[in-house]
Amino acid sequence: MGDERLSFKEMCARFDVTPRTLRYYEYIELLSPEREGRARYYTPRDVARMTLIKRGRHFGFSLEEMRQWLLIRDEQGSEAQMRAWVEIATRQMGKLDAQIAELQEARADLEALRDEVAASLEAKKD
Repeated sequence: MGDERLSFKEMCARFDVTPRTLRYYEYIELLSPEREGRARYYTPRDVARMTLIKRGRHFGFSLEEMRQWLLIRDEQGSEAQMRAWVEIATRQMGKLDAQIAELQEARADLEALRDEVAASLEAKKD
């Protein structure tokens, strides 16, 4: 990508986000586009950050967690950021494991209820 800058509209299209989302990410300091008058231009740094934000959201991280994690690189460098990543990824995997267990339990409960109702309907046929 080199030094190519993306316009506001191009950034929205590239990451499939709404203008409101992009403005919000700027407001909470996840992104800091260059400004020329009212126009915003996103640098390769912003594109890289947005890629990480989208990936983090996919894994269930909050925007504040992503903001703090991105701030580590700015303040302490990439090695500190990678160490922090290992910690927060481990913590998030624990949260996901808990959600999976809850979903499996809910599914088992739903299946049991469905089977009970189906059996009740079958009993009424007889």
